[in-house]
Amino acid sequence: MAMAADRDPIAAVLPTGREVVSGWAGTGGEEKRAPFTWNALLWSMVCPRRGHRLLPTVSGTLLIAVAFGIGAAAYNSSNNILFITLSLLLSCLLFSGLLSWLNLRRVLWRLRVTGPLRAGHDAVVAAELRNGRRFLPAYGLWLDFSARPVDDEAKGAESTFTARAADIRAALAAAERGERRARLPLADRVAPQGNAAAEWIVRPERRGRLRVELAGVASLFPFGFLRKDVGVGQRVEAVVWPAPVEYRRFAAPGAKRRGEGERERRAGGGSDLLALRRYAPGDSHRLVHWKASARSGALLVRQFAAESSEGCTLWIRTERELWREPARFELLVGFAATYAEDLFRQGRLRAVAIGREAPRPVRGVRDLEELLDRLALAAPSGESGREATPDYRAGRGSVVVFAPEGPYGVAAFAEGIKVASA
Repeated sequence: MAMAADRDPIAAVLPTGREVVSGWAGTGGEEKRAPFTWNALLWSMVCPRRGHRLLPTVSGTLLIAVAFGIGAAAYNSSNNILFITLSLLLSCLLFSGLLSWLNLRRVLWRLRVTGPLRAGHDAVVAAELRNGRRFLPAYGLWLDFSARPVDDEAKGAESTFTARAADIRAALAAAERGERRARLPLADRVAPQGNAAAEWIVRPERRGRLRVELAGVASLFPFGFLRKDVGVGQRVEAVVWPAPVEYRRFAAPGAKRRGEGERERRAGGGSDLLALRRYAPGDSHRLVHWKASARSGALLVRQFAAESSEGCTLWIRTERELWREPARFELLVGFAATYAEDLFRQGRLRAVAIGREAPRPVRGVRDLEELLDRLALAAPSGESGREATPDYRAGRGSVVVFAPEGPYGVAAFAEGIKVASA
């Protein structure tokens, strides 16, 4: 089984290019809560959970510095007014920390990535929040998002002690260059027992796996002296489909018509009568079957069978010796995905084979989406082109094969005739 997985790197695909939703997580609420005790409450404020931070802002730092100064002056002068001022400052700081801790208590969140995701196209990432408290709303929340592509190629671990500083800086710069970050505030409060959402528009640059993370939820409520930050670390992975590619079409593969006895059993504009149905607004009056309408007492129209042309099977070769340039291989994947979608819309796509696998039939939208998922994760293989070709008996009509053309292009051939090029 391990050898089969190595031979077909896109055989097991967990995420898809469609909508991906994570589970609910947060600062308590749905899980079973421990009984309330004052000791547990005080200990949770002194020693918060992992990922919870309470840091002073610039104004909070100035407030602490002013409190130290007033405290030193009060002890040196024994002035009661200074002591009262010091107590007011410290109580304001303590009250701010208590309210910031209470503001994020029992708030749940989850991450939703609305698909399908396309390289070079905008995608919507939504963070949904739910306030589990009965009486207190949540104010002034903002959310930190991040998205970066996931490199599926296994890389050996390298020690930073033996690596050069320039290599380390280059690796960190490359990692940051592919990552997108954003901080979005909530436009309104989250009402008690209410829901809210914040949407982030992200544009994936290339196909493959995309890891979207809700890095943190934070708030400056109530006075802005302290910043309450909860490290969420909730992430989902989605598949980014290849970007559409412009190409030229020269001929239609499998353009031969079926015989008289091979009409498709679906509605269309052919010459064979398929059935009679009730008249609907927009139907042509020429299709009305007057005799049947007179017998049944209702207006009936004729529905004809479709006359479809023969379909074709796509063979997407992924040998590394055939696609030596990475840019040309990316053009192949985008061209194959676009051409397959166009053939599917025309009703002429029967099956698709990637590499040395057996052709998989494409009967509906779900099969097409699965094909796009596999193309999004396709990579050059080390197989030789001299090995036996797949068995195409599962497909009907012509076999379209993709091959390099010129210094940079890719062409599609059906029975030795070029039918399209990109």
